[in-house]
Amino acid sequence: MKKIAIGIAAAALLFAAPATFTGVITDSECAKGDHKAMNMGPDAKCVTECVKGMGAKYVLYDGKEAYTLSDQKNAEKFAAKKVTVSGTLDAKTKTIKVDKITAAK
Repeated sequence: MKKIAIGIAAAALLFAAPATFTGVITDSECAKGDHKAMNMGPDAKCVTECVKGMGAKYVLYDGKEAYTLSDQKNAEKFAAKKVTVSGTLDAKTKTIKVDKITAAK
């Protein structure tokens, strides 16, 4: 019985359905989207500077949680902007395997 439950759980992980997530692209250093303390000017500048200069990662902040994005290159275009991300969430690592990022309406 235990082996069956483990097999079902593993299959569910393999076939996890893509979902959509909406939030703001920010950086892992300022994960809650508050860039005022950095005194770098516009939020987009702070986000890109933290990623390029401090080794931070682009994340999606939904107002409660920050999720690391697997597609760091495409995320850069949307720094400090509200977006919709379609992809698959790995809840354990809080990482979204990105299929697509689009500007939110």
